[in-house]
Amino acid sequence: MTSANIPSSGTRVLLVLASLVVVIAGIKAASEIVIPLLLAMFVALIMTPPMLWLQRRKLPAWAALGLILLALVLFIVTIGSLIGSSIDQFSSLLPAYEMKLRAMVNGISNWAQRHDLPILPAVDPSLIDPQAAVRVLGRLLRSIGGILGDGLLITLTVLFLLVEASTIPEKLQAILPDPEQTLRRFSGFLESVKQYLVIKAVMSLITGSVVTALLFLLGVDFAVLWGSLAFFMNFVPYVGSVIAAVPVIFLAFLDTGSQTALLVAGSYLIVNLIVSNILEPRYMGSGLGLSTLVVFVSLVFWGWVLGPVGMFLSAPLTMLVKIALESDPRSQWIAVLLSAGAPRKV
Repeated sequence: MTSANIPSSGTRVLLVLASLVVVIAGIKAASEIVIPLLLAMFVALIMTPPMLWLQRRKLPAWAALGLILLALVLFIVTIGSLIGSSIDQFSSLLPAYEMKLRAMVNGISNWAQRHDLPILPAVDPSLIDPQAAVRVLGRLLRSIGGILGDGLLITLTVLFLLVEASTIPEKLQAILPDPEQTLRRFSGFLESVKQYLVIKAVMSLITGSVVTALLFLLGVDFAVLWGSLAFFMNFVPYVGSVIAAVPVIFLAFLDTGSQTALLVAGSYLIVNLIVSNILEPRYMGSGLGLSTLVVFVSLVFWGWVLGPVGMFLSAPLTMLVKIALESDPRSQWIAVLLSAGAPRKV
């Protein structure tokens, strides 16, 4: 090949960017298929440690796999039925919440006018759209319902992934040019992601259970629905707990007044402070080694590509990209930029 035929560095960059755009567009277009497969892959990673624990207790492999799948099916069916019924009841009460919201806004407007405060000089009913206020919440709830609706596909995929898990290293060792180094790096990645997902799942389960119990004690409607939302949104870094708390606080204020709303806000604050600042750092350690800015940007990016489910999976998906960049010397500098800190110089 002559020098005239060798593409310049600028051309190579453009080709890489164009390929990246095509890949992202393909993932976004095939999101209905990609999302269940990604969820199944990460669920399989979460289920692997308890399955191996059962096998270490002298339980046969088929029995351990059966118990894990049975627990997964029971979880999906139970949570799915509870969330489904709660979503139906909540949807039927939306008109009542709309009337309460309009009455509250009109009351604030009248109070402002009596005191000559130009806060809300005139409230045009056409400008108030309570359904728009809960549009994001509705999309999240529909997304959770969609996840549970794909439960059969996810369960079957998890089954085959767990069955094939023991043979994958042998297959990779047979086809890779440098199997030892690649498998070592791949194993390190899997252990990091597995540790993150398992600990995050346990912390999310604690968060959802405690939130559900506290909301029951405070007399808030749809406590199971809001606890399930807290469970799922705890996977979303930084903003997930806020997104889960805001609609509950707002609806508690509409239903029972400011005192209950303050108690709900305080409950969410205490639970998330304990889980995020005490429990998670104690067991998570350094986590996935991604910078704060990268985690937030990945949250927005994967949320745009895959919807709300992409927000749940943003951290492990970004770690997968980081590991892929580290494997090529030409792209290691990008992996360094994604890391939480600069590598140590030897």
